[in-house]
Amino acid sequence: MLRPKLVAFARLQLRDSAAAEDTVQDTLVTALEKHQSFSGRSAFETWVFGILKNKILERFRHDRRYLSWQDDELSDEDSFENLFKENGRWQAASKPTPWGDPDQVLENAAFWRLLDTCLMVLPDNTAQVFTMRELMGLTTQEICEALTLSDANCWVILHRARLRLRACIEKGWLT
Repeated sequence: MLRPKLVAFARLQLRDSAAAEDTVQDTLVTALEKHQSFSGRSAFETWVFGILKNKILERFRHDRRYLSWQDDELSDEDSFENLFKENGRWQAASKPTPWGDPDQVLENAAFWRLLDTCLMVLPDNTAQVFTMRELMGLTTQEICEALTLSDANCWVILHRARLRLRACIEKGWLT
């Protein structure tokens, strides 16, 4: 039952089913070849996901040599100026809507399906940076090195991702 989780994670990160399948296959082969090195200090699944994370980073480094990074254009809806009034308070249309009790929301399977859907509709580059940071747990420095981004650009992309995810979740969760 581990393989479907690995494939889902790889698809989300790589945005290419064939690349995800190949990367998971490489991950599983590596896990089999190196199973002797599994020390048991973490769950086996966590260890295999660590291998997958490294395989995904290897793929990014490889692809970086052949593909140029394309940043998403900044839209008016992503601008701080459009979210807040001059006094620093939220614009009425931009004010976040309460999602309910955070613990209950996080335990709700429908919320996680919605989040997955919202991640899939993010622009590829935005989703890639967001998932590297929030799902893979990489630092911004590691992301910048893997994708050859400036620190400032990385933070802007993360900001855009969070704004778009919030808007998507609010449309799907609260309607």
